[in-house]
Amino acid sequence: MSDLEDLKSRFGATAWRPGRIVGAEIGLVALADVSPILPGLDLWDSWPLAHEDGRTAQIDGREYWFFLSAPCFPDPVQRHDAARIRLASLGADGWRDHGDALPRELSPGTREWAGSAVLHDDARSVSLFFTAAGRKGHEPSFEQRLFAASGTMSDDGPGHWQEPVELLRADGQRYVIAADTEGRPGMIKAFRDPAWFRDPATGQRHVLFTGSAGWSNVDYNGVVGCATLDPAGHWRLDDPLIEAVGVNNELERPHVVLRGGRYYLFWSTQRRTFDPAGVSGPNGLYAMVADTLAGPFRPVNGSGLVAGNPPGEPTQCYSWWVTGEGAVWSFVDHWGMAGRSFEAHPELLRSQFGGTPAPLFDLVFDGDRVTIA
Repeated sequence: MSDLEDLKSRFGATAWRPGRIVGAEIGLVALADVSPILPGLDLWDSWPLAHEDGRTAQIDGREYWFFLSAPCFPDPVQRHDAARIRLASLGADGWRDHGDALPRELSPGTREWAGSAVLHDDARSVSLFFTAAGRKGHEPSFEQRLFAASGTMSDDGPGHWQEPVELLRADGQRYVIAADTEGRPGMIKAFRDPAWFRDPATGQRHVLFTGSAGWSNVDYNGVVGCATLDPAGHWRLDDPLIEAVGVNNELERPHVVLRGGRYYLFWSTQRRTFDPAGVSGPNGLYAMVADTLAGPFRPVNGSGLVAGNPPGEPTQCYSWWVTGEGAVWSFVDHWGMAGRSFEAHPELLRSQFGGTPAPLFDLVFDGDRVTIA
């Protein structure tokens, strides 16, 4: 056994090694689907305020949603360098904008990237988990750190945030220390996207996150990481749950939904983050399932693909989030491309970027199969 294989065997992650990847296709996005809910802002990764058991919280008939947001730049790629978490709520009267979730003076990075939010069982206390990209007061970088801010519910939703606290740090063995100063999309190393999960079987609180395998130096070494809150209130770094070494570089925004005693672990990924020397799948929602959070996990639908963009519009949606109710949220990315390229049509960078929530769809859970309703 090689040194790398020995390290992997010690960490115990389930390997994702799909064969041919095929699965359900998401319906085509149409012009009527691309209407901004917060005009003047691009919105992408989203997550709801949820109860500790995963149900989406409804407060006086409203759901509270967090989005990554940025001004509408000429090139939407620029949004990643200006990302702030925005809070909005959805009720019978439609969407309301509640402004930036965190005051700028509390933000520990140069940008804020994705996370999760939980309304605790006292129905008043709120925790916002998020990724700090870079460090406040420094030049922007791709360093990623996991933070949580404690707040409370008010008539205007979650707020009154305290100073965010760093949850934990990568160990350099199980997880790469993600501190790149430069990088290209899809290929930076990861330590981001903290997603809350309370395991009803044990009562333990966890966060899952996007990571990179510290025991491997290949370019494509994505993992789903896990941490656990100990009785003293400290977060403990645990072994990865899933590893895709040699397959894919980014298993983004992992989160767990429970159905029928099974643990469905979802993530998003893109065709460009698959190792070109191996199997490749579409930009889509993927998942594995297990009978306990510790695994071992099995790929749903045989290969792991739950729902992918249609071949004719491979970039139309991204960053899928499955709520506790089984509804799937995402955002409209570059849609309606009709085979055109940005090289030939640079104006499409802005005109065909949605930057708003995509049409929702629901999932049907049936053992190791998950399909679109």
